[in-house]
Amino acid sequence: MTALRKIIHIDMDAFYASVEQRDHPQYRGRPIVVGGSPTSRGAVAAASYEARRYSIHSAMPSRTARQKCPHLIFVQPRFEVYRAVSEQIRQIFYRYTDWVEPLALDEAYLDVTENKFCMASATLIAQEIKHCIYEETHLTASAGVSINKFLAKIASGLDKPNGLFLIPPDQAEAFIEQLPIEQFYGVGQVTAAKMHSLGIRTGADLKQWTEADLVERFGKVGRFYYSIARAQDDRPVQPNRIRKSIGAENSYDPDLSDRTTVLSALEEVANVLKQRIDSKRSYGRTLTLKVKYADYQQITRSKTIAQPIDSLDLIWQLATELLSLTEIGQKQVRLLGLAVSNLNEPEATEYVQLSLTF
Repeated sequence: MTALRKIIHIDMDAFYASVEQRDHPQYRGRPIVVGGSPTSRGAVAAASYEARRYSIHSAMPSRTARQKCPHLIFVQPRFEVYRAVSEQIRQIFYRYTDWVEPLALDEAYLDVTENKFCMASATLIAQEIKHCIYEETHLTASAGVSINKFLAKIASGLDKPNGLFLIPPDQAEAFIEQLPIEQFYGVGQVTAAKMHSLGIRTGADLKQWTEADLVERFGKVGRFYYSIARAQDDRPVQPNRIRKSIGAENSYDPDLSDRTTVLSALEEVANVLKQRIDSKRSYGRTLTLKVKYADYQQITRSKTIAQPIDSLDLIWQLATELLSLTEIGQKQVRLLGLAVSNLNEPEATEYVQLSLTF
């Protein structure tokens, strides 16, 4: 029998906003958002927990956020600071294991099955990491601990902020069976609604479906749904993971029905994409537009140019060109997405160097 892995998912709590509150005492205890502007169509990059009490969240249009909380404070992002703090936190991870897979500046998977201190308890390692992060950065993190990446990712979001949640091996399948389908990592609003229409509301419901039926209904991702319904996820932690694209997308309920509304929504997606490009310090030369219509038909349109796609104006120019190649105005839209690919070498090199340093 193959030995079970011990996986930790660390997720910093409201990372960008927490850094700003740490560095600026006047923001502490107050609702703030990083990114966007109350006078523009920008989007929120991060919201403090005080702001989240007003149902404000990342990717929300700035004007909507202001409407929900008139005294909301907008703070311009400082990505150089966030990157420096992120690197400080990653160095803490590497004290325990070289098997670290960064997902973003504020989260990562760690495989501690074998670790540098020969510690038997992944939970104890997670506690120590959380303690070190707080002592050295004055920021809090939440941790999920389990036997695979899927379960650890879900667990880290169940006791926020500053929490630690363990899903033990002998309870993994029972835990998934009672979990609402909306809380499954990788199941978005649109997929959850489709599952509801099929009578799938919990993991137990999903587990009743055969792999063949799930593939028929959801395509290749149906195989993933079949596995996770049984608490199975064989994906390894990949310390030298190279990013192939940077993207942003949003689903809409109700569907977008006219071109003006679609353009406004696409502008918000473009703003979020630009923020993510800046945070990654990586620029691509191919822009891809993804559109899912109300009938669930999904199409993509791409354009590659010689120069780096590194400005909001250029993203918007290309996005609108690609949009003109779709059936916008004739069909209602359920989802819009933009992604840059064909990335420049520095980003790929950064991930490779992380694995070679330790």
